[in-house]
Amino acid sequence: MITRRTALRAGVAGASVIGTGGMLLPVVTATADEPRSAAADLDPVGIAKFTQRMPLAPVLQPYLTTNTTSYYSMTLKEATKEIVPGLNTPVRTFNGSFPGPVIKAESGRRVVVKQTNTLSDPTSIHLHGGHVPQDSDGSPMDLIAAGGGTKTYTYPNTQPHANLWFHDHAHHLESENVFRGLTATYLLTDDVERRLGLPSGAYDVPVQLRDARFAQNGELVYQMGDFQHRNVILANGKAWPFFEVAARKYRFRFTNTANMRFFDLRLADDSELVQIGTDGGLLTAPHRTNSVPITPGERADIVIDFSRYPVGSTVELVNKAAAPGEPVDLIGRVLQFRVTRTASDDSVVPAALRTLPPLATATVTRDIELRMDETGAPSDMAYINGKTFDMDRIDTEIAYGATEIWTVKNVNQFVPHNFHMHLVQFRVLERNGAAVTAGAETGLKDTVALMPGETVKLQATFTGYRGTYVYHCHMFDHGAMGMMANMRIA
Repeated sequence: MITRRTALRAGVAGASVIGTGGMLLPVVTATADEPRSAAADLDPVGIAKFTQRMPLAPVLQPYLTTNTTSYYSMTLKEATKEIVPGLNTPVRTFNGSFPGPVIKAESGRRVVVKQTNTLSDPTSIHLHGGHVPQDSDGSPMDLIAAGGGTKTYTYPNTQPHANLWFHDHAHHLESENVFRGLTATYLLTDDVERRLGLPSGAYDVPVQLRDARFAQNGELVYQMGDFQHRNVILANGKAWPFFEVAARKYRFRFTNTANMRFFDLRLADDSELVQIGTDGGLLTAPHRTNSVPITPGERADIVIDFSRYPVGSTVELVNKAAAPGEPVDLIGRVLQFRVTRTASDDSVVPAALRTLPPLATATVTRDIELRMDETGAPSDMAYINGKTFDMDRIDTEIAYGATEIWTVKNVNQFVPHNFHMHLVQFRVLERNGAAVTAGAETGLKDTVALMPGETVKLQATFTGYRGTYVYHCHMFDHGAMGMMANMRIA
C-alpha cells in the first residue's frame, strides 16, 4: 500500500501531488500506519527509574565567525544511543547527538547553518519560533533531499531573546522524524537578558522533554497517533534520568519535543517553581507557581532554588497531566534531582524582567476553527476552517505590517489541540472569554494550548518578511493529518 510517507520517499514531493487539494493519498491516520518494529513491546514498568545521569546537550561551535555572522554545519544522520539502560536504540539526529546540540546565538548577529541530510527520508528544518525569511523557514515542502542533500538556512536574529528549537517539518514525515530524534535547541540572547543576573553557565540547563515507545530489542516503535502507548518519559534523551545539582538556584529551559504528550510539571513536594519565560523569551515579571503546563512545541523557562533542600536529599520532577486511564506511575514521573553539594550563588531573579511593547491597534479580525474527526476510523482527517492542508492553496492573505486579532477555537469534544504560527510571536489576549492578565500566557508566545471546546484570542503584527508561511496544530500527528494552513504576507 502506498502511504503519504512512502510516496515522499519515492520522490513524490513536488507542487501538486497525488490526490485532491495537493494531499497525498491514502490518508495517514492513527491506524493507517503499522508500527515499524516487528519486535514485541518493551514493558516500561520494568525500566529502572533514576539510574541514568541526564546528559547535557553539546553546545555547537561555529566553524567560521566574522564581524557579523557565525557559520555552523550540521549533519542529519542515524546514530545508536542507550536511552533505556542496557539497550541500544537507533535514532535520527543532528550531528549524531541525542538530545540534539545547542546553538547559542545573539540578537543582531546573524547565524548561517548548512544542513546536510544523510538520512533515507527528505527533511525540512524549521527553527521553531524564529523570525526568519521564507526561504529559511523550513516550510513543509521546501525539502532537503535524502542521501546527502544540503540546504543553507540564514537566521538574521532580528528578534529579541527567545528559547527556540529546531525540528523537522517535512510534511507527512515530520511526525516520525521528530519521534525518532530530529530535534535540537537554539538559544537566542540579548543585553536585556544578560544584564539580569539570572543563573548562568553550568547553572543554565536546556532540557528536552518527550515520551517514547520501545520494542524489546530497544528500537523505537512509531505509529501515528499512538500517544497512549508512548509511556516512557525522556529527559535529554534518557529514560527517567537523575540530575545532580548544588544547593543553589538553577535555570532550566524546558522544551516539549513530544509529538502529542502534554506535561504539567511540578515538584513532588509541591514547592515553588519560578517561571521566568515562555516561547518568546522572558515574562515581564516572575510567575511564582507550583505548576507549569507545557504542550508540544512550547517552552517553559523555570528557576528552581535547591538551597531549600539539605545536601544528600532528592526531589522529583513529576507530571500531573495524565489522561484518564494512563499509567500515572510511568508518565507521572519525569526526572530526579539529587542535591549533592553546596555552591556559592550570586544569581538573582529580579522582580522586573523585561518590558514588552504596548499592543498595537488591530485592524483585522479572523476566526480559526480547529477540528479533527473523532470516529477512530482509518479515514479520519484533521482540519482548519473545514479544510485539510493544501500546499498550493493560500488560506489567509495578510497585508504586510498589519496587526490582527485571531480567535482560535478547538471545536472537538474529546481531542485537545494546540496552535502554532510561523514567522511571528503573538500575545494571548483572552482565554475562554476572560482576559489574560497574569501568569505565563502574558508573555510572547508562538504556540498555545486549546483543550476541547476552548477558545483563545491572539494578537500578532506581521512584519519583517514577506512570503508564505504556515500555521497549524503543533501536535505533529494532527498536522500530518491535515490540520495546517498557509498564510501569505504581502
